[in-house]
Amino acid sequence: MLDTVVSSQEMEFIPQVTEPAARLYLLVVDADPAVRSACSEIAASLGYVVESTGDMGQARSLLRGHAADVLLVNMPYGSNRGLEFVSEVKILYPQMSVIVMTATGTVSAAVEAMRCGASDYLAKPFTIDELSTVLERAAASQTTDTATRQLRERLRMAQGLGAMIGRSAEMEKVYRILSKVAQSAHPVLILGESGTGKELVARTIHAYGPNAQKPFLPVDCGSLVPTLIESELFGYVKGAFTGANRSKDGLLVSAEGGTVFLDEVGELSLDLQAKLLRALQEREVRPVGATHRVPIRARIVAATNRDLSTMVEKGAFRKDLFYRLNVVNLRLPALRDRRDDIPPLAAHFLDRISRERGTKFTLSNDTLRAMMAYDWPGNVRELENAVERACALSSGPVIHLGDLPTQLQQRGLDAYHSAANGGIQQEEPNPVKPLAELERNAILHAIRALNGDKLQAARLLGIGKTTLYRKLKEYGIDDPMQGE
Repeated sequence: MLDTVVSSQEMEFIPQVTEPAARLYLLVVDADPAVRSACSEIAASLGYVVESTGDMGQARSLLRGHAADVLLVNMPYGSNRGLEFVSEVKILYPQMSVIVMTATGTVSAAVEAMRCGASDYLAKPFTIDELSTVLERAAASQTTDTATRQLRERLRMAQGLGAMIGRSAEMEKVYRILSKVAQSAHPVLILGESGTGKELVARTIHAYGPNAQKPFLPVDCGSLVPTLIESELFGYVKGAFTGANRSKDGLLVSAEGGTVFLDEVGELSLDLQAKLLRALQEREVRPVGATHRVPIRARIVAATNRDLSTMVEKGAFRKDLFYRLNVVNLRLPALRDRRDDIPPLAAHFLDRISRERGTKFTLSNDTLRAMMAYDWPGNVRELENAVERACALSSGPVIHLGDLPTQLQQRGLDAYHSAANGGIQQEEPNPVKPLAELERNAILHAIRALNGDKLQAARLLGIGKTTLYRKLKEYGIDDPMQGE
């Protein structure tokens, strides 16, 4: 057969495989009936639902009736019809994978077709293995692309991703990268300050990945001594050290295709870095005290708040391990760089605490203003702790400025003072003032920041209400809300 894919004898040995859960549709377009038949049979053995035709006009009709996931189309020699067809298909169905078949002498046409949007090509005559490989590659690409599109749609419709909260531009960038890396098995390095939620991101990558049903195993590299980290990661055999009464698999083995999260990986000693590098390169570990090696199938996600590049330059972190871990990196923004996410984050924490305590908590305007003005050096973790503290100290369902930690209360007063001056901090020629004047200003600022709530102001300032009223009488102020 001219340009046939396989002989009739070879067809008997086409491998039969289990069909995928979500079957993909393939359209084969080739004028040669023998080629169509062979390609269809091989594709069906790989789990595809297959239709075929020898006419491009009929192919257009079939696509209008049911858009295929993958198109396998022959490029006729000496004709531009194939290129026009590929271009048309990619315009109408941009998500479709297009594979072109071409005679050996027209490989240049296949290259042109790929410029028009084709994703792969086969040079005739080709073998069963070559066709199977290309079709499996197209199926894997379609599966990954579909999962990524679904994840992006969830992101578009939700306020975040999974337990991650935030719709700021900075977090949108994180989500875009995360939606891609979640579908792969590549190592991921998560960078960011303490409290930005690096473990939460690692759990989200695992939860939205293809092995979400497998274990997620975290290890804090900064809280354990090197010997304990080694036994945690690599395991040990009975009698390896005092107290080792039985053998134990390490996390890299126990993950069984899941994810091992190395938190604060920058704290690892150089000796452990070398052992971890070898394990990742060889895909096997040697348990402590053992003479044999055990294969591993874990995905590695690492995180640190340290500058690993600088550590590499100083010799404190191995360059080869850095490159091994840094296949893809995600840098999480500090909370001060995504202030638009503070209200939904605070609301999320309030909602959780409200459910736990049976009280519907809300934030006063002044409280939210203080939160927005504060720089949050401890990031999301500090915000969560501040909300929890405020709910614990609050005397009612409304969280007031005085319920916040001291540093936030002061920031709230500063924010009010700045707003009262048109947003401009006034430079004072003499920053040293008498205590009486400082006391007077503090009382007036507190009352004004709390919209005239004298009782709350007294509580915030740490004085009794009787003392507050007495001070106002001494100042000759009947209405502190009026300007002076």
